[in-house]
Amino acid sequence: MNKELFSVFKAYDIRGESPQTIDTAFSANLGQALVKAHHPKRVMVARDMRLTSPELEAALVESLSSQGVDVVKVGLCSTPMFNALLGLADPKFDLGVMITASHNPSKYNGYKLTWGNCMPIGLNSGLSEIRDAWPETNNPPFDKGGRGDQGLVSEDPTALDRYLDHVIKLAELPPVMPEMKIVIDAGNGMAGYVIPKLLEKCPWLKAEKMYFELDGNFPNHEANPLKEETLAALKKRIQETGAVCGVAFDGDADRVGFLDEKAELIKGDIMTALLSTLELPKKPGAEVLFDIRSSWAVPKIVSRFGGKPRIFKVGHALIKKEMKETGAWFAGEVSMHYYFGELWNLESGDYAMLLTLKMLALGNEPLGAMRQKIDHYFHSGEINFEVKDTKSVLERVKAQHAAQATKVIEIDGIRCEFGDPQKDKEAWWFNVRGSNTEPLVRLNLEATSKELMEQKVNELTQLISQAVTA
Repeated sequence: MNKELFSVFKAYDIRGESPQTIDTAFSANLGQALVKAHHPKRVMVARDMRLTSPELEAALVESLSSQGVDVVKVGLCSTPMFNALLGLADPKFDLGVMITASHNPSKYNGYKLTWGNCMPIGLNSGLSEIRDAWPETNNPPFDKGGRGDQGLVSEDPTALDRYLDHVIKLAELPPVMPEMKIVIDAGNGMAGYVIPKLLEKCPWLKAEKMYFELDGNFPNHEANPLKEETLAALKKRIQETGAVCGVAFDGDADRVGFLDEKAELIKGDIMTALLSTLELPKKPGAEVLFDIRSSWAVPKIVSRFGGKPRIFKVGHALIKKEMKETGAWFAGEVSMHYYFGELWNLESGDYAMLLTLKMLALGNEPLGAMRQKIDHYFHSGEINFEVKDTKSVLERVKAQHAAQATKVIEIDGIRCEFGDPQKDKEAWWFNVRGSNTEPLVRLNLEATSKELMEQKVNELTQLISQAVTA
């Protein structure tokens, strides 16, 4: 495999420019490599609305079926729907392939691969074997792997209804829900396919729909709620309509951003804390995972509601594996992924939305007031630095700060904490970690005052910049 093809294999998925790198030949070769590496007999294939997704789907299905693999085509699908369908399947699939590039811009496409037990296939859990089994030439003759028959190809026309019926039932909404006016921005992504059917099933939900037309060009804005600039139109519409909240999905609808009634974005770690207040009563005393970039507010709220907070590494594949192995009940990331034990440890923007609306229905205060009660600290947001050698940067940061820190955590880069926010007026922490997908180090920092946060961000920025140029 040449260097360009090798580079599209990321820590948790396959992603690259399409059709420049990810094309029909690539898709056919992926089918060959899947069979050679893992010998599946039954595979589920789904796709998003990106421009090249239909042709990639057709080539992959042909490749798999020509090798004797039975394939169920879901067609258009969000990633949460895809994952849940694997969980609901009876009989189980050996694995599933979701054709998507998630929140990436329109020039990209790719594949998320998942085992039939809903566990992601990453570089450390089966993806490297697929990469290493890659055919040496494009469009090689298909090896049927000992099976002389053509695999059966079928479709799944009830997939969307089965998924939505399942998450609505799981949400355990009150028998009578008050009418709620919200604004939903689908970003021209797959939420525009799933949410209309959800609205039919939840008539109490009075939603104004923005950018629901499926369009792989993403003509209105990048489908990435982490970027404040993508939320401008949604914020304006919340203010104009008096909605109780706004909801923004990414391209494949596994990440979801929430804006309160004042059109202010609620950070992913703060939503983790809020959602944990609904999840913990289902399993008292359960463990809740939160990623290493998260606010001190998360363990504070989890502990208050009787849970056991535990800080963990960034990355959906790592978190899902940890939840499965330890029995953790809920997890959330700053990146706006929320994982639910009752949903096979999967993330679902649709389910997170229903739970948030349930929280509003059960409470007597708006979402903004809920946020203000727990969001007492000042967070820098994620700051990125281009680097050539992540290790040397981390070593310099550690040498400068670890000895003075109250607590040092090195499960994902380095997190140093200074002081106790419950006791000290000037407490702060930072995390510096290497990106899993790009030549970057990422800085996150939080403090008990805005002035201290800005001061420490400047100090760390200077230190990292010096390390980069050293």
